[in-house]
Amino acid sequence: MTGFGRAEGVFEGKKITIDIKSLNSKSFDLNIKIPLRYKEKEFEIRKILNDRIIRGKVDCYLNLENLEESTDVKINKSLIDSYISELKSVASDGPDFEYLKMAVRFPDAITSRPDELSEGEWEALAKIVHAAVDRFEEFRKTEGNILHEELERNLKNIEKNLAEVVPFEEERIVAVKERYQKSLKEFENVDETRFYQEMAYFTEKLDISEEKVRLSQHLKYYKEVMDHEDFNGKKLGFISQEIGREINTLGSKANHAAIQKLVVMMKDDLEKIKEQTLNVL
Repeated sequence: MTGFGRAEGVFEGKKITIDIKSLNSKSFDLNIKIPLRYKEKEFEIRKILNDRIIRGKVDCYLNLENLEESTDVKINKSLIDSYISELKSVASDGPDFEYLKMAVRFPDAITSRPDELSEGEWEALAKIVHAAVDRFEEFRKTEGNILHEELERNLKNIEKNLAEVVPFEEERIVAVKERYQKSLKEFENVDETRFYQEMAYFTEKLDISEEKVRLSQHLKYYKEVMDHEDFNGKKLGFISQEIGREINTLGSKANHAAIQKLVVMMKDDLEKIKEQTLNVL
């Protein structure tokens, strides 16, 4: 969900620049800085960003620069003359310049007259906002393609390590049987039937065939969702949790150093997947 986009444009001597950037977030969290002139359109701008960006901790900065000389200030000459006249009537011994300095401080002597935001200016502003989001989305798509490749690589690593578990499965069962048979010879008057029942039960507890099947299915499902569903970040997060459960169960049932090593490698790739999934919209 990280991204950056910038767009700018000019409308009637005003240069408008918009910067948008975002970081990961579970929801849409917008911080916007906007000039006073466009405050009345803040709600509309927020809606555009929310509808198109959807998720992320977003910062939007809108800057306005006047390229032409401003004519917004109005000096009310007739009112100032009236103020000076009244001041002279109270104290006639002062110079006119002193009266002028006092008069310009009085109400309405100097006023600003900002023109209202026209529909044309709002349309130009909205167009620039959309252009900035377009650049932002292009950035996201580029980052998304890189992220897709990384996730596929991590999934393949887990699949590869899972396949390497197979040769050690029978080996560990044989090792367990040999260890128990050796223990059996050290004791007298042992019920062999009960002994082999217990060993069969223990061997069954070590069976990881179901975990391997479920893990393979979860890996396949993750890739299908990643490739074919839009706005799938949260769903991929849930699937990665299921992948983690199966890997953890494999580790608890491993009872073999080589399998444990493969499980650690799978966990390492899974952590990368979880971290990267946070950046999926």
